[in-house]
Amino acid sequence: MLIGNLYAQSDSLYDRDWLSASFHKVRRDSLRAKMAPKSVTVVFANAERNRSNDVDFQYSQDPNFYYLSGLTEPNAVLLVFKEPQTIDSITTNELIYVQPRSPRDESWTGKRLGIDGVKQKLGFEHSYINTDFADLNLDFKKFDKIYHSPFNNDVRDDKNDAGDLYSLIKNFNDKTKDLQTKDYYNFYSFMSDLREIKTPEELVQLRKAIDITCASHLELMKKLESNMTEYQAQAIVEYGFKYNGSEYVGYPSIVGAGENSCILHYITNRKKLTPTDIMVVDAGAEYHGYTADVTRSLPVSGKFSEEQKKIYNLVLQAQLAGIEACKEGNLFRAPHNAAADVIKKGLMDLGIISSPNDFVKYFFHGTSHYLGLDVHDVGNYGRFKAGQVITVEPGIYIPENSPCDKKWWNIGVRIEDDILITTGTPDVLSGKLAKTVEDIEKLMEKKK
Repeated sequence: MLIGNLYAQSDSLYDRDWLSASFHKVRRDSLRAKMAPKSVTVVFANAERNRSNDVDFQYSQDPNFYYLSGLTEPNAVLLVFKEPQTIDSITTNELIYVQPRSPRDESWTGKRLGIDGVKQKLGFEHSYINTDFADLNLDFKKFDKIYHSPFNNDVRDDKNDAGDLYSLIKNFNDKTKDLQTKDYYNFYSFMSDLREIKTPEELVQLRKAIDITCASHLELMKKLESNMTEYQAQAIVEYGFKYNGSEYVGYPSIVGAGENSCILHYITNRKKLTPTDIMVVDAGAEYHGYTADVTRSLPVSGKFSEEQKKIYNLVLQAQLAGIEACKEGNLFRAPHNAAADVIKKGLMDLGIISSPNDFVKYFFHGTSHYLGLDVHDVGNYGRFKAGQVITVEPGIYIPENSPCDKKWWNIGVRIEDDILITTGTPDVLSGKLAKTVEDIEKLMEKKK
């Protein structure tokens, strides 16, 4: 999720390390280079989403819109032209329409950039108020291709705002009615090509998010007590995120102990811990839109049982094999295949399965996904290229009543790190966080 107030960049007391206007301009130029002749790309900001009654969820910008513009505000639309267009009295290769400054609204929700701020802070030469989009003097029939972002079904119509996202999308659809040149698929393909390779500027943001995440997981290892609840463990991690500068969690934190360790995306986090529990903690901080994704599995008592230790070391062995496969030129599936091979043999050796193919009962998800502005970031899932950032996260989950010895029941283990693909050895960006049995138990002995 992407939040922030770029208007405050003029004040030295606020964050000064957002991506630069030149970064976003280069991204637009890179998109333009992929576009076909005589084409335009139209990208809309994210919708504002209602939580209940008159309370909205904290606003989160569409990652593609942010990537191309740097704007973190709603009710905006960006147009990128392949060739410069003459519209009324100007010639330009891009236009952006944004919400206006409003002293009344800003006294409630914070300052806006407005058209002048967008020019000064984000480097756009031609910016306009969003209500002006309806009057755009542009014949879309002239374009052979009209690439556009998708229209989500949760866009609401504010009857009092002629420049809201609902109106922007309606005006676009009115202007392009019945045109067969509209193309969402290739827009997605272009953005996947661009975003799957992280620039040095993006890696600075990702490393910051990952460092915050690792420090927060480490603090939990030191402070976890068996008289806590899942939500108290969650609070320790998320406090660390906020205290160290993260604006938000990258995704709802998964903190599942005992039987809940076997639920892949468990987010209720309300169980009381018991000393015999193992607890999966899958939580990542977001920093300036870029998110970490790190998982560790911890013994609530501070010491792994013999059964927990065997499953944990098997998952760790599988993860290390997966990381070893994260090499430029390998297929995206290579880490999963490597991890699965280890888990198949290990579960057979432990007597938990009797046939190698039965491993999917206990390891039923993929091992890797791209990471960036989305926790499950866009990409082409082809061969690895230097500059991609992925996760490696094998797991074993043995719920109660599984067809194996009950001594294994309610043991869930996942170990996840964030990996930068390089031209050589994979760079484990979250590698500073303890993950061996010995290191975790040693840290948990030093509770403060």
